[in-house]
Amino acid sequence: MKLSQTFAKTTKTAPGDEVSESAKLLIRAGYIYKEMAGVYDYLPLGMRTLDNIMQVIREEMNALGGQEVRMTALQPRDAWEKSGRWDDKVLDVWFKTKLNAGGELGFATTHEEAFTRMLKTYISSYKDLPLYVYQFQTKFRNELRAKSGIMRTREFMMKDLYSFSRTKEEHDAFYEKVAASYTKIFNRLGIGNDTFRTFASGGSFSKFSDEYQTLCEVGEDIIYLDREKNIAVNEEVYTDEILNELGLDKSKLEQHKAAEVGNIFTLGYKYSEPLELEFADEEGKRQKVFMGSYGIGPSRVMGVIAEKLSDEKGLVWPEEIAPYKYYLVAIGDKANEVAEELYNKAPEQIIFDDRKNARNGEKFADADLLGIPYRVVISDKTLAEDKVEIKKRTESDTKLLPLTEFIVKLGQK
Repeated sequence: MKLSQTFAKTTKTAPGDEVSESAKLLIRAGYIYKEMAGVYDYLPLGMRTLDNIMQVIREEMNALGGQEVRMTALQPRDAWEKSGRWDDKVLDVWFKTKLNAGGELGFATTHEEAFTRMLKTYISSYKDLPLYVYQFQTKFRNELRAKSGIMRTREFMMKDLYSFSRTKEEHDAFYEKVAASYTKIFNRLGIGNDTFRTFASGGSFSKFSDEYQTLCEVGEDIIYLDREKNIAVNEEVYTDEILNELGLDKSKLEQHKAAEVGNIFTLGYKYSEPLELEFADEEGKRQKVFMGSYGIGPSRVMGVIAEKLSDEKGLVWPEEIAPYKYYLVAIGDKANEVAEELYNKAPEQIIFDDRKNARNGEKFADADLLGIPYRVVISDKTLAEDKVEIKKRTESDTKLLPLTEFIVKLGQK
């Protein structure tokens, strides 16, 4: 990316109705554009960051044996009526629409029914199980109060994985594998130290569930955390009975505000029974499929990372998900020629601030605002020593690096 050629510009101001710092920073830095309350566009930098977050999740889902698909957002009424979730009294965040030819459709808030119905075509024998299928898809929820920027929206990206097992024991083993995978994902995304497996209500899915909650002052949940045991309890199920069941001492628990970034549910037969998803076991007897579901909101995670890791200068992205690794600035004509050559070697790693009408101080400020992991400055002075000046976003000191060494780094992914 060359900044002179991108339409998205940085700005010193953000919409006055934004509450969260992450939303203000993402808008100011040109990562997102606000269409309306709870609805945001992802601009080039924002899309690259979101895609990188999704790729981390994708790699871990594939490592679990997950198979990626893409389901439709439009959902027919009948499957959801069979599960009991078409009724707004049961699931009160539906967006629904009527067809001109007659009939009613919903924009899926989640996809348990859709996956269950689809897999009736492909699951018939115990030999077809276990099966793990997932997708990344835009979801729609008619939130009463959309706030906190991309941390709470009416249209958002969701990764939902569904497991289909022969027995509860088979399901339970996979459930714990997903839990371990989630821990790895949040570590890779840079928020693992502040993200905790949290015992919670299952909502419309199941009696109880496990949430993954990240400590965050603008989060909408209250959790009670046992740091020694590395587990938390959501305020909504915070009872003496639950604490005893989990072996937690109330006197050792810390109260925190937190933002939910993921969840895992044991569904059991909640959907396979009404939608008649069955398989023939080794003896030919018909058995119901035992199910689970596992969600992570990449767009919400992006907002939480922006909220958690930013500083007074702007965004701070971990290297694995940053839209680009290096922010390149050239000072001087000869330096600009060398910068062009470096950019052409690795355009996927470099933002080249080639703006001719921007002062150097303005470029440095934008490098910090955008949160790119490394700022690299080439000047006639550094070239005289065959070096470049490099500064890590999270550090105050700059270092001189041999130009040849930097070129080697560009060849490393």
